[in-house]
Amino acid sequence: MSSRLVLAPMEGLVDPPMRDVLTRIGGIDWCVSEFIRVTAGPLHRPTLLHVIPEALTGWKTRAGVPIRPQLLGSDPRWLAHNAQLLVEMGAPVVDLNFGCPAKTVNRHGGGAGLLRDPDVLAEIVGTVRSALPPHVPVTAKMRLGYSDTSLTLECAHALADAGAAEIVVHARTKVEGYRPPAHWEWLARIREAVTVPIIANGEVWTLEDYLAIREVSGCDTVMIGRGLVSRPDLARQIKAHLVGDRDPSLKWAELKPWLLDFYGQTRARVVDRHVPGRLKQWLGMLTRGYPEAQALFDQIRREHDVDAVAAALQSISRSSEAA
Repeated sequence: MSSRLVLAPMEGLVDPPMRDVLTRIGGIDWCVSEFIRVTAGPLHRPTLLHVIPEALTGWKTRAGVPIRPQLLGSDPRWLAHNAQLLVEMGAPVVDLNFGCPAKTVNRHGGGAGLLRDPDVLAEIVGTVRSALPPHVPVTAKMRLGYSDTSLTLECAHALADAGAAEIVVHARTKVEGYRPPAHWEWLARIREAVTVPIIANGEVWTLEDYLAIREVSGCDTVMIGRGLVSRPDLARQIKAHLVGDRDPSLKWAELKPWLLDFYGQTRARVVDRHVPGRLKQWLGMLTRGYPEAQALFDQIRREHDVDAVAAALQSISRSSEAA
């Protein structure tokens, strides 16, 4: 059974430090950057490199996992212009975001808000496709629709017919956000309706969820976001299961050095007042797979000093090693 696992782009969560840690833990075949917002103008190289520093290392993470840049916007001309800039910087693929459910994004005509007009989707993809060399694929991510599924297949056809080489489908509407369940049966309908590969996405938290989404959707490739952040070894578990290897799960004590690594990387790129919050955000999600994360979260919950949080992390790490 063939399988590819993709780390999802999640704004404010799956940033360069998180991508680095998760891809080094292993099992991920490629990842997609946080969206890069395009308005009416050109992007600048420093902006792009802040979002995707991996552009300086061959568009790969430290573990050698490829990364694809993702653009978000509604202006076909400027999306095409900035896609060209990414390709000039060496981007192997350009991804387009038609799935972000954030209210601020949708108010400004981007993300899942565009799913109300398939013609606009087609214009954007077609314009970007025409602007890039033939060997550089244009891919897209969509949801099932804005408020319902009345245009789901029409949107998928619009993307595919305009030149999208692959389509990631998050199996919920914009209005549904991240509320369960995800409607995996729609993935199969879309896969049967278009001729390009469909990548399944939505509500995969465990190995059992992964096996279920593949069975229901028929998709070979699965994109996982929150499930991988909550259980960083999930991709390893999946890959090991598929080849019959032993369980490679990370115990809490084995995860703690990765927390220190993440904190150090975050501190190097984010202003100090925001660093503790990024760690707390990850710990809050880790409680789903690691009950022990709750104790650490509770210890630093009200701490805002970057050095005090670092000391707490170091202390817990040393006590774990001693045990």
